[in-house]
Amino acid sequence: MLSGFKTFILRGNVVDLAVGVVIGAAFGAVVAAFTRDLLMPLIAALVGKPDFSAISFTVGATVFPIGDFINAVVAFLLVAGAVYFFVIAPLNHMMARFNPPAAPPATKACPQCLSQIPVAAARCAYCTQAV
Repeated sequence: MLSGFKTFILRGNVVDLAVGVVIGAAFGAVVAAFTRDLLMPLIAALVGKPDFSAISFTVGATVFPIGDFINAVVAFLLVAGAVYFFVIAPLNHMMARFNPPAAPPATKACPQCLSQIPVAAARCAYCTQAV
């Protein structure tokens, strides 16, 4: 029973996932500090409020405090933007440099007999049909 667990834990996918979670948590802390310490004061300088938690509206006797929701949406958009521009976009660029585009196919299937013929062929060499 323990050998199966050991095999499961030492499999590459589980170890890669664990490393990804640890790095993701560390990156999340960096982005949260960046948002809290740099971007929110910048938003406060532009808008006049460092925090949106005081925003609310009233319908009848019911108060709807939407400020915390706005704070969460702003934080989410900032984290998503940071992940995209600092992780996804550079990774896509790097993968495009290391994986050149595939060469176009040299042959195609004849629609009549399904034989493989050159792409530039105007007539099938096997069944003589125009393609």
